[in-house]
Amino acid sequence: MDWIVAPDPDGRALRDVLPSMLAAMGVDRYTDTIGIPPCRNALVLLIDGLGHELLRAHESDAPFLASLQHSPPLTAGFPTTTVTSITSLATGRCAGEHGLVGYTFAEPGGGLLHPLSWTARSTPMGPEGERASLMDAWPPEQVQPNTTVLERAVAAGVDVRTAVPPHFEGSGLTRASLRGGRFRGVREFGDLAAELLDAADSPGPTLCYGYHGGVDLLGHIHGPGSIQWRMQLRQIDAFVQMVAEQLPPGVVLGVVADHGMVELDPAAAIDADSNPALLDGVRLLGGEVRVRHVYAHPGARDDVLAAWRETIGERGAVITGEQAIDEGYFGPVSAAVSPRIGDVLAILNTTGVIRSVVEPGESKLRGHHGSLTAAEQLVPMLVTGG
Repeated sequence: MDWIVAPDPDGRALRDVLPSMLAAMGVDRYTDTIGIPPCRNALVLLIDGLGHELLRAHESDAPFLASLQHSPPLTAGFPTTTVTSITSLATGRCAGEHGLVGYTFAEPGGGLLHPLSWTARSTPMGPEGERASLMDAWPPEQVQPNTTVLERAVAAGVDVRTAVPPHFEGSGLTRASLRGGRFRGVREFGDLAAELLDAADSPGPTLCYGYHGGVDLLGHIHGPGSIQWRMQLRQIDAFVQMVAEQLPPGVVLGVVADHGMVELDPAAAIDADSNPALLDGVRLLGGEVRVRHVYAHPGARDDVLAAWRETIGERGAVITGEQAIDEGYFGPVSAAVSPRIGDVLAILNTTGVIRSVVEPGESKLRGHHGSLTAAEQLVPMLVTGG
């Protein structure tokens, strides 16, 4: 399986970005493993979905971002999905430690947690219906109990700010991953630029995390590389250049992504909802199109593993959860997190596994991520200023 790019355990991963920034700011007990110039204040902008290979392939649409490619890319971690990657960035930990192990994963009540909404499907194996909130039944602070890098930075005297869309305030993912610092709701490019530059002008030490989701959104809908996606990339390139040109001395701007993306024709995907062999013996089917957590009924794991291997064939890797843990894909895995990982994992290469009935919206998308291909795993680390 030479197409698999495993997460980097040696200090050039997404989880190392904030500790490296704090080290560059001179905050005690942090080490810079990435190579950040010494600075007074640090800004970190996450462009959702802008993988390293996508940026390299579309340098003409993002000439300023392309000009900042001076160092090797980072690995995002596994799975390569937003909730996992943002939590890894914000906690400085792998998924096996922080516990947000996928787009959806098993929760104690017997359903699937959807971390972006912090809800669970009421009928896990049936058609999608109303989703019940898990904010009280399984609080975010319980799911992800580790102290975040932002909380530790605040305790060390750093002025920490998060400049993200207003509806993120108080969300399950924010409570789980982005605890610490001051929440600064931003709606458009102008708001985001103003917050980043205000943090840059602070006496310091100040750390500001900013987020932009438009590239990911249009990639999902139209496909990465589509004209809509390229026009969005041009806008974010101009935005980053505008902010970079106004940075005062002693301030670093780091631009990263949470994952890349690949295009998949929905008609060419494997539909689990029309393939009984993929659901036989399965109590829950989590994850997303490019990587599936398959939870088997007691005693059915080996049969489920065989059925998925036969169906997927050479189009991906189907392994047990234990094998994925042993191979280090999730990093160190705590006892509390282990039950959240599927009994079987389907990691796709040239296809995906959709659910046309249970996940009608996701199944119609053209852009996907989650797997371990280079296109999904490698993300840029672009630095300017200092």
